[in-house]
Amino acid sequence: MENIWFDSWDSIIRTGCLTTLGYCAMVLLLRVSGKRTLSKMNAFDFIVTIALGSCLASIALNKNISLADGVTAITLFIGLQLLLTWLSVRIKTIKKLITSSPSLIFYNGNFLHHVMKKERITVEEIYSAGRQKGISRLDDIDMVILETTGEITIIEKKTTGQKSTVEDVK
Repeated sequence: MENIWFDSWDSIIRTGCLTTLGYCAMVLLLRVSGKRTLSKMNAFDFIVTIALGSCLASIALNKNISLADGVTAITLFIGLQLLLTWLSVRIKTIKKLITSSPSLIFYNGNFLHHVMKKERITVEEIYSAGRQKGISRLDDIDMVILETTGEITIIEKKTTGQKSTVEDVK
């Protein structure tokens, strides 16, 4: 307990060097892994992000973990995330395991309260999303969708066009 404020200059230099090198390695690996790793997060991506942060913190502060061990762990997390996302694009079962599907929470002038309750979304959050999009009346909204990332998408009423962007919404 005697070294609570200052241990040694060696410890500070080690922490500075390993934190910088670990950070650079993580940035490089994230850039190499592509846009998907840094995209808007679903629950799976969020978990990977927390794990990466924990690895970087361990490299920076745990004297029992070498830079090589930490970078190996970061590489494995990013590699596993790449593998799962690659598989999820090709195999629907894996996609269903790691991502949710969008949910319709307002349709045709009606709040779908049973879905909102399941998704833990309040009416006020839908009002807020409408205001942020510049919509002043619910009558101008065709549907509201809770996306897989947790974002709320508002589809305004339109009468033209044939193709729909909401074919995968439950």
